[in-house]
Amino acid sequence: MPGGRTHARPRVAPVALAVRGLMAVLALGAHTLGQAQSGDGDDAARPGVLLRSSDMLLEALPDDAKRLAPSFISGERIEGQTDGITAVEGKAELRRHDTVIRADRLQLDQRNNEARARGNVLINRSGDRFEGPELQLDVETFEGTFTQPTFNLLKNEGKGDASRVDFLGEDKAVAHDARYSTCPRTPGADWMPDWLVRATRIEFDNVAQTAAATGGVLEFKGVPILGWPYFTFPLSDARKSGLLPPTLNLDNISGLEVTLPYYLNIAPNLDATLYPTLMSKRGVDLGGELRYLQPTYAGQVRGAFMASDQLRGANRWGYSAQHNQNLTGSKLAFDGSAGLYVNLNRVSDDDYWRDFPRATTSLTTRLLASDVAYNWAQGPWAVSAGAYTWQTLQDIDAPITPPYDRLPSVAVRYGRSDAQVASLSGVDWSVLSEYTRFQSVPGLTRQTNGSRALTVAQISRRFQTPGLFITPRAQLHATQYSFDTALANGARSASRVLPTFSLDSGLVFERDAGYFGRRFTQTLEPRAFFTWTPYRDQRLLPNYDSAANDFNLASIYTENAFGGNDRISDTRALTVGVSSRLLDPDSGAEVVRLGVAQRYLFRDQEVFLPNASGLPGGDPVNERLSDILLAARVQWSSRWLTDANVQYSPGNRESVRTTLSGRYTPSNFRVVSAAYRLQRGSSEQFDVGWQWPLNDLFGEPARTEVRGRALGPGQWYSVGRINYSVPDRKIVDLVAGFEFDAGCWLGRIVLERLQRSNASANQRILFQLEFSGFSRLGSNPLKTLKDNVPRYQYLREEINPPSRFQQYD
Repeated sequence: MPGGRTHARPRVAPVALAVRGLMAVLALGAHTLGQAQSGDGDDAARPGVLLRSSDMLLEALPDDAKRLAPSFISGERIEGQTDGITAVEGKAELRRHDTVIRADRLQLDQRNNEARARGNVLINRSGDRFEGPELQLDVETFEGTFTQPTFNLLKNEGKGDASRVDFLGEDKAVAHDARYSTCPRTPGADWMPDWLVRATRIEFDNVAQTAAATGGVLEFKGVPILGWPYFTFPLSDARKSGLLPPTLNLDNISGLEVTLPYYLNIAPNLDATLYPTLMSKRGVDLGGELRYLQPTYAGQVRGAFMASDQLRGANRWGYSAQHNQNLTGSKLAFDGSAGLYVNLNRVSDDDYWRDFPRATTSLTTRLLASDVAYNWAQGPWAVSAGAYTWQTLQDIDAPITPPYDRLPSVAVRYGRSDAQVASLSGVDWSVLSEYTRFQSVPGLTRQTNGSRALTVAQISRRFQTPGLFITPRAQLHATQYSFDTALANGARSASRVLPTFSLDSGLVFERDAGYFGRRFTQTLEPRAFFTWTPYRDQRLLPNYDSAANDFNLASIYTENAFGGNDRISDTRALTVGVSSRLLDPDSGAEVVRLGVAQRYLFRDQEVFLPNASGLPGGDPVNERLSDILLAARVQWSSRWLTDANVQYSPGNRESVRTTLSGRYTPSNFRVVSAAYRLQRGSSEQFDVGWQWPLNDLFGEPARTEVRGRALGPGQWYSVGRINYSVPDRKIVDLVAGFEFDAGCWLGRIVLERLQRSNASANQRILFQLEFSGFSRLGSNPLKTLKDNVPRYQYLREEINPPSRFQQYD
């Protein structure tokens, strides 16, 4: 139709016309294909394009391909001139790569790439949809104006309307007299979402993934709750500098707590957050956090300072810093692999942990570690050197014996195994040498400061067949002490050399079995462990780092009853046990595990730990038969899990320690867990945790989801955890509350009670409104729920990023 006009009757089927770029693409394709097949001798210099099929739809085309992308026009009636104006009426559509324009009437001027559309206009660009009565747009630069549009944004499901939207290019737009929300739009009704931002002007920036509102007001249920002359909000989860939503807490000790955080996105690998907090009963706490990330190192620093705490009458402060660095390849690696680790934690006083229980995790315990360590390894050699100190926060009702500082501690290890050297034929051997200087604050312990040098040499050989293993092992432990002050016997030095021999053995039997209609592979695994360590009198030696190992099914098969190196138990015993497992024959998953074990002492164990004051004390272990350990774990399906561990005393005919736990997880957002823990003569507790929908107690939660976001009817959830002490007849710790999921917003209210001491506890109420894809207002109960409720699921977890093809038409 060169130079002429074409007409199509309305009854004729829609016509598709490639307006521009299509011939160029075809010409380019023909040219390159001809080159590939020509065989004219230029193939090496000008290779042809290899075409490959793909079942993937590209979210974005390369710039070169984008410029050559053709435009397609279709409609019931088309008239126009080549390289001139083309007009389409009746179901008019212009489609070009990621842009679609539909209207009752569409006009395209090919001379300036300007498109004008009227009547039921829809424009869809990369999944962002705008609908309205009239549009003027440059399809090449994507600049133009849309009158009275409604819009739906893809990435955060944002929706809204405006009197006018100005497109300022592919990635920017300005909406005038606009409303914005992420709540679903109700078809055929005046849109009034549960929450919205009403502003005289909203600027959308898809590059920065932010929007800026001028003269904006946040409304919830028709009530303005927050207004500001100018504020920004995110269009995605990308980081940006600016004020974060304030958080509010109501604490029974500190009073009303108001935090106004400010985030600084300094660089892609560096950011900071300031946490100024006003506590009505204490004062102002100035907190901050800095995080950094580099290819070879990463870390964070956090600190807080409160001038003149009104409740304590003193300045309060705390800081925590962590740094990890890979030194491999640097001069400090000495041609090996090396690393540096720094962990610093300090607070102003002993009461900091109870007055600020929600500070960083490292600052809320009563033992604060500060460590600096260097590690190096090359082949069989390994070296570690560091300084390790502690700050002990004392409580008059529950004092703690402070650990010794190690200033410094240096260790060198050389070891070989058959995995490294084939000629060793299953033999593993190693030699460890260590020097440590132990130091404590005078008066906090009655033991003397001193130095300890030790050497531990060990060798073992594993003999194994498909149904049998035997592992003999020998160890020699040599220790030399040097003390600042004399011991009770007047000596300022001491030494100890102890050999240890052990023999570990076991059998593995397997058979096919069936229980309750299911097929399994069942195992029977008897095990015997023999160990022999002679007695050496260690009563006068200080105890710098030894403690009793927990008595369980793992430690019962070890040589030493103590951890550390200051006490080596004279264990001369035989441990016998048996376990049985049911394995799924297809996946290998463990469905059932049962185990029992007991240790028999050939002679009394006469080495024991000193008392709390560091003086010799305790009684020898003279019972030949130890307590019986029993364990059972059953996970018959992915929904149910039960676990039981019992330490039973045959002499007293009662359990010494019992732990029973179970968990039921039928589906997402449904979990109930319960545990019973008994330490006879010490504690007895019940622990219950849950997250469960209340609207539908026994069926699937009523959720209509889009990318993990509920769009259906509002759903109430109960969530919490309760720890109850039987001897004290009271709740020790409590976290309990409700969540309401309305689809485009969530509400949370949580009561938290944390025990501070035997007589007092911290209590606070957390309330939060979360506007999906926009912001959160109120407290921050999410971290509390995640830390305390087992298997808690956040109601807004999103796994896959959105695609423009979700709204492609």
